[in-house]
Amino acid sequence: MIRVLLADDQHLVRQAMAALLSFEPDIEVVGEVGRGDEVPEAVAEHRPDIVLLDIEMPGRDGLDVAAELTGVGVIILTTFGRPGYLSRAMKAGAAGFVVKDARAEELADAIRRVHAGEQVVDRRLAAASRSLGASPLTARECDVLRAAARGGTISDIAASLFLSDGTARNYLSSAIGKTGARNRAEAARIAEAKGWL
Repeated sequence: MIRVLLADDQHLVRQAMAALLSFEPDIEVVGEVGRGDEVPEAVAEHRPDIVLLDIEMPGRDGLDVAAELTGVGVIILTTFGRPGYLSRAMKAGAAGFVVKDARAEELADAIRRVHAGEQVVDRRLAAASRSLGASPLTARECDVLRAAARGGTISDIAASLFLSDGTARNYLSSAIGKTGARNRAEAARIAEAKGWL
């Protein structure tokens, strides 16, 4: 049996996935969590072979959690089929990336293939990711854009990241230029839409 842990903040989605996977004779859902920060403890407790991780969850981002998990196959299962998310997921060590509009048999097949040591990626998303290329933003520019997306003044952004106002302004200016945006709000929207944040 392939032991699977489901991590998704939407209770109904988790229940539906568990119900669908229960029809598979070789797959057993051994645990479910609704927050990213609950995943490491659940992995230690349930010892799954595969973890299905959503990206946007309370507590911790699924991509951050994926980078910490070892000895388990990670499949990112998300509504957000963004090319930037795919490249970030692969860098984090995920072996699979499946969008939630996939058919149940595709998900079961992805679980089996990752369990067998293969990488599984939605073909359309892989093609889009190759054409988009890597994110031009540095990690610090991403931090500043995330803070800018929450609103506030330059001083608020700088204080939240322990930067000087001038340094925060420089990172914002660079990110705006790299995204081709007119202002910081638009830069954050562009970066989010491409999956860079």
